[in-house]
Amino acid sequence: MHTPIPDYLHEVLENTRDDGEVAAYIPELARANPDLLASALCMSDGKIYAAGDIHERFTIQSISKPFVYALALQERGFETVLDRIGVEPSGESFNSASLDPRTQRPENPMVNIGAIATHALVRPEASRDERFEAVRAGLSAFAGRELDVDEAVYASEMGTAFRNMSLAYLVRSVDGFTQDPADIVEGYTRQCSILVDVRDLAVMAMTLANAGINPITQERVVDEHVAQQVLSVMTTCGMYDAAGDWMTQVGIPAKSGVAGGIIGALPGQVGAAVFSPRLDPVGNSVRGVQAFERFSGDMGMHLLKSPPLSRDVIRHANLRVSGHGEFHVIELQGPLRFSSAERVMRELEQIPNDRQAIALDLARVSSVDDVSRRMLMEGLRRLILEGHAVYLVDPRSSIPNRDLGDGTFPADAASLETLGLALTEGS
Repeated sequence: MHTPIPDYLHEVLENTRDDGEVAAYIPELARANPDLLASALCMSDGKIYAAGDIHERFTIQSISKPFVYALALQERGFETVLDRIGVEPSGESFNSASLDPRTQRPENPMVNIGAIATHALVRPEASRDERFEAVRAGLSAFAGRELDVDEAVYASEMGTAFRNMSLAYLVRSVDGFTQDPADIVEGYTRQCSILVDVRDLAVMAMTLANAGINPITQERVVDEHVAQQVLSVMTTCGMYDAAGDWMTQVGIPAKSGVAGGIIGALPGQVGAAVFSPRLDPVGNSVRGVQAFERFSGDMGMHLLKSPPLSRDVIRHANLRVSGHGEFHVIELQGPLRFSSAERVMRELEQIPNDRQAIALDLARVSSVDDVSRRMLMEGLRRLILEGHAVYLVDPRSSIPNRDLGDGTFPADAASLETLGLALTEGS
């Protein structure tokens, strides 16, 4: 059997409307083939599905902004970066010459004035070329391969970079950075001229969605809290003055670029990318937006879509008797998060203080986050203090039982069968 996912991607692309215009204000981009179209999905294990013009390379443009923001946060720390660049949506166009009137800092790193300030934060004491090489190497780590620059696009953009140059001087005038503004604009423009294809973008997006770990190389590119910060800012600011429409209709942290790319990063699930050069009035790929609307609706990818109800976490909870005596048996299933762990706490709370043994089966639990792990450990610790013998069926070692007590914790059970407590077929 062949997976239907590539066929689905082809079908989505074929059913997008061919509207919009290429970015004519950059001469080299104005010559782009407007009919190019591609999409890719990267899964958490690095598996990539792609359709369309997947070998076509194009410049990353503003999609570089969240990744360079991540590099700055990783290198300089949150306090330094947030002191220079805010996280509020600007409500203005991407190239507006505006600073927060209270703090005199760019309002977020996803608009040009904020992205220019962000570029200056990477290796601030280095030369222009050394700083750019750090940026290029960082973006290559996100993509999992070495990325190059399209020198023709770089030269074309520098020939019309008057607006960005003025933004850099504005930030420099309020001490937003100390370097030569011309050097910063040249480095930023070269950053935007890095070449990628749609598969590179999907991998880069999945690296953010994968808590900063590249799904192909398994390299940790940035820390988990850095990836979370970047995804948060992408959610509110990544699609410029269409961010509200995007969040309500698509609901995936995203970033667009004027070459026609859009990325979406759904935490823990998928990195997605679409490329089509025709843009809408706010600078987002028309067909890219349509494709993401399909992805979100068809695959339930909206960030605020309700998760499965937490009550489903308890598969069975009852008294069972074996040759070892009578046990309170609780079998769990699915992912454990706060709401599902709270259901387990309620179930444990109902166990009478009769000093009977307890068997907690986590064999069907797919994942345990930090909050639910701490909740389970505390609940089991309290049961042990009440005099219960607690047995864990925990093949993934989700609960570090060495922290549950001092000598009162019985050996782990390999399975309920080893305790003689498995339910019979159909029970």
